[in-house]
Amino acid sequence: MTTFVLATANPHKTEEMRAVLKDLGIELLARPAHVAEVPENEVTLEGNALLKARALVDATGHAAIADDTGLFVDALGGRPGVFSARYAGEHASYDDNVAKLLAELIDVEDARRGAVFRTVVCVAYPSGESLWVEGDLPGRIARERRGDFGFGYDPVFVPSDADGRTLAELTPEEKNANSHRARALRALVEALGTSS
Repeated sequence: MTTFVLATANPHKTEEMRAVLKDLGIELLARPAHVAEVPENEVTLEGNALLKARALVDATGHAAIADDTGLFVDALGGRPGVFSARYAGEHASYDDNVAKLLAELIDVEDARRGAVFRTVVCVAYPSGESLWVEGDLPGRIARERRGDFGFGYDPVFVPSDADGRTLAELTPEEKNANSHRARALRALVEALGTSS
């Protein structure tokens, strides 16, 4: 059993990551309560994920796993991208971010509402070594919120292979089987398997 300390304190991400990895031979330890939030001040998802993973290695002395996720919208030139979590401001809520996104796309026709959710997962080790993988989920932005599951932009993101449903309309099991985060985590398991 491979064990990593989680860099995230986000309960939604923690739940998703544990659900995907529990049957793949990876155990995730909760981030210690004494570890402060790590400022995400890098300009790439890879940079932020590595920054968070290394901070947890420094704080705990154990190998750590971190992720960073961005929503890249075609009609907005790739925005919000790496700034997805704080798109509507530094302390914006999920609702604030979704409201800003929908407002910016209000006059954009359906054919130009393409988007991709991208998650980068990074593992860092006490030795200083690290590796990262990514998972992409193509789709489009809906015109209104739909669904009661998920978090963040899930109510307005329609994956290309979800029969027109948003991520928030998928059951947690359906989402965890094919989400951007699940794709990145499966890529991580493959990378760890080939590197050991």
